[in-house]
Amino acid sequence: MSDNTVDRLSVLKTYKLFVGGKFPRSESGRVYEVTTATSAAGAAGKSRWLANAPLSSRKDARDAVVAARKAFGGWSGATAYNRGQILYRVAEMLEGRREQFAREVGDAEGLGKSKAAAVVDAAIDRWVWYAGWSDKVAQIAGAANPVAGPYFNLSTPEPTGVVAVLAPQESSFLGLVSVIAPAIVTGNTTVVVASERAPLPALSLGEVLATSDLPGGVVNVLSGRTAEIATPLAAHQDVNAIDLAGADAELARSLEEAAADNLKRVLRPQPVDWSADPGTARLLAFLETKTVWHPMGV
Repeated sequence: MSDNTVDRLSVLKTYKLFVGGKFPRSESGRVYEVTTATSAAGAAGKSRWLANAPLSSRKDARDAVVAARKAFGGWSGATAYNRGQILYRVAEMLEGRREQFAREVGDAEGLGKSKAAAVVDAAIDRWVWYAGWSDKVAQIAGAANPVAGPYFNLSTPEPTGVVAVLAPQESSFLGLVSVIAPAIVTGNTTVVVASERAPLPALSLGEVLATSDLPGGVVNVLSGRTAEIATPLAAHQDVNAIDLAGADAELARSLEEAAADNLKRVLRPQPVDWSADPGTARLLAFLETKTVWHPMGV
């Protein structure tokens, strides 16, 4: 019996940016090589080529801010319950692509199959966890204030606006989810700078977000040189806040100085165990408090 098996060329994936709900290439046309983590290099000790990722430009960063601002009104005006439903839908879509993300996370972070799968499971659970907070955060961030007079005095949390997020460099997926989810569940829109060394899980997350009822522009994902993309974002007058989770000390200092120009809210980088209980700190980091005085009926 003859062997009819034939060798075939695999179809390599072309990774693209995720901006405004679409998948553009960088306007610069540039790419850079992404390889496996050193610990996943194998016996030969050499990193393996994975893909050419888009090398985003300043123009890409500005386009992403425009998309995030355009999406802000609709997203911040949606009910908290609806935002929670959409975050849960993201978890559902990720559950169906566990194997793909486990493979990408394993290559990115040098993890074995079981550890990579555990990271992906934790990331899925984190989407669910933050989805549950969507209609509850007002209970811990709002208040009915006692005042001397015939008034109701109510404080309620409001989203800050467009948030630039520098994703963690080492935790390419769980850390990424841990900085995106709390920002958007409270009504903010985001421009995310993926891990420079390991951007592929972030770019694949864009494909999941595009098919999970999330309005275009709520999350925009850029890949490339962190400093090159973050510098114009920190100085951008239409960016209201910036999370410096993925910046080193020197870069964080320069970005914080640039952010001061329009009084951006800044979340400074700090050591974080992304696998630990996230708490509510990031939920509250990009919220403003609106206080309303309402006369009582007498």
